[in-house]
Amino acid sequence: MQIDLDRLERILPTVRSPGRYVGGEYNSVVKDWHAVSIRLCLAFPDIYDLGMSNLGLMILYDVVNRLPDVLAERVFLPWVDMIAAMRRATIPLYSLESKRPLADFDIIAVTLPYEQVYTNLLEMLDLAGLPIRSEERDSSHPLIVAGGHATFNPEPVAAFVDAFVIGDGEEAIVEGLASYGEAHSSSRDGQLRALARVPGFYVPRFYNVEYDTCSSTAAKSGRLVAIESNVSDAELPVMKRIVAEMPPVVAELIVPTVDVSHNRAAIEISRGCTRGCRFCQAGMVVRPVRERPVEEVLEATESILRQTGYEEIGLLSLSPSDYSRIEELVESMMARFGEKHLSISLPALRADSFSVRLADAIAEGRHTGFTLAPEAGSDRMRATINKTIPSEQVFDVAREVFERGWQTIKLYFMIGLPGEEMEDVEAIADMARTVHLIGRRIHGRQAQVNVSVNTFVPKPHTPFQWVPLASSRSIRQRQALLRRELRGRGMKLDYNDPEASLLEAVLARGDRRLNDVVEQAWRLGARFDAWDDQRDFGAWMRAFAKTGLDPDFYAYRERNQDELLPWEVVNTGVRNDFLWDEYGRSQRRETVSDCREGCHACGILAAYGGKRSHEWTCPEPGAR
Repeated sequence: MQIDLDRLERILPTVRSPGRYVGGEYNSVVKDWHAVSIRLCLAFPDIYDLGMSNLGLMILYDVVNRLPDVLAERVFLPWVDMIAAMRRATIPLYSLESKRPLADFDIIAVTLPYEQVYTNLLEMLDLAGLPIRSEERDSSHPLIVAGGHATFNPEPVAAFVDAFVIGDGEEAIVEGLASYGEAHSSSRDGQLRALARVPGFYVPRFYNVEYDTCSSTAAKSGRLVAIESNVSDAELPVMKRIVAEMPPVVAELIVPTVDVSHNRAAIEISRGCTRGCRFCQAGMVVRPVRERPVEEVLEATESILRQTGYEEIGLLSLSPSDYSRIEELVESMMARFGEKHLSISLPALRADSFSVRLADAIAEGRHTGFTLAPEAGSDRMRATINKTIPSEQVFDVAREVFERGWQTIKLYFMIGLPGEEMEDVEAIADMARTVHLIGRRIHGRQAQVNVSVNTFVPKPHTPFQWVPLASSRSIRQRQALLRRELRGRGMKLDYNDPEASLLEAVLARGDRRLNDVVEQAWRLGARFDAWDDQRDFGAWMRAFAKTGLDPDFYAYRERNQDELLPWEVVNTGVRNDFLWDEYGRSQRRETVSDCREGCHACGILAAYGGKRSHEWTCPEPGAR
């Protein structure tokens, strides 16, 4: 039954942005609760403003609600003021559509887009009145299923999630619902065995792990030494799911009633990336590249404008300017929708003249800011990470950007990359100053260069998965250098806290023993760890002390090629040997070409039996 709406109405005026908690948005779907056999709630463990900008959640909402015998509703983690108000009023966490407690649903499907939401997941479960650990829940409780980029290493939250969906979720969720429907009346073990038989599902309780606790050397003590399935239904490793063709565009997007992070419609024009940047987890785990036909994008845009009223469309991809027909697409959209004053956004354009021309074509005089991501300041470091953009090309593009009317350029860099020296950090300052000088020559004092510098965090399933995180001391030295070198009118420097990078690295590279740390940190008050003003690093350090685990073991330790890694329970289709070879090439500062120019045999085609769609852009193995 519904929560007490009178109590809810009394607390809403006391919190910030009450529109986050009321639902009723245009295009939201409210099905008859009693007319379906399976009730699923899509949960995003951060605030409404971020969750409503997550296209993946909107896609699954559309996919599930098209099934006649299933309903999908939404829930987001309330902000701290609303959490406190709900606890005082004893209102459990509820869905936006029907205002029913989460405990009434059959399945709660959680999106885990990044590691810093792990304590938020526990907060959601507790606010819903549910036991936080899987072993404490039975068939009377909803199943907790998780997907998203962070689940490519599911182990740090394995104790709290009943099942993980690895990879693309559009087809997997439909198959999982069908399997659950057949086992709906079974015990919890029976329900999970049914899910474990669905390709791409990882059920942690059906796998045993073993650690080296008796090694004579400190370097080896505590390492993972074995992963084994304990039932015949459990695949090992679990192969990620791939949708061979791009799923249909969601035209009836929910229109938020409050301002959100990206207040626009979005169309995913391609999925995957062929660039091969060695630091980029997304570029490795989302292979292969699949593209949506131009005609389909145009038809979807027409439908979205008609059914939402949005006036801006974001063309989403890891690298939009790599979409093979991007120029044709932009020209067609401008010709077809120009009179409707449609704005088009192309995030994450690469640093070349073609990208500048594209951005200029859609700017319509609104030259507010242009973003370039050299990632490293020196040519040698860009060779290390396989980001093959010469410094002179960055300067040429910056000049072209300023000459076309932009007065502000934002530059993205990383520090703490493998093999980095202080001279490479000085090269960041040199590049930023040169770009600013170019802007001053064109726009005078109106020229602005904003420099964003993040600490590199080595991630699973990348060529740098074996390297340690740079020490906090070295990162602070690098940040101090940049502060000295990048100051004055027209220059702005932004960088992240090394403590945040340490936490991210530990959670990204962790094993199941971190389950206890995550729970302890949450019980000590850790929540909203991705928010600088909310993160409680001290709570995490106390949690490590209470559990007897050392964060340095996970963050600052170099791995050997033969070490069993916790995330090897998952197979992304990219071979570990390929990643190791890429790591070797990075040390020699050897680059590899874009996959579209010839296959480098990463393994993705072989992993799926050579099956491919006309939408796949990678060439046949061995093709040059």
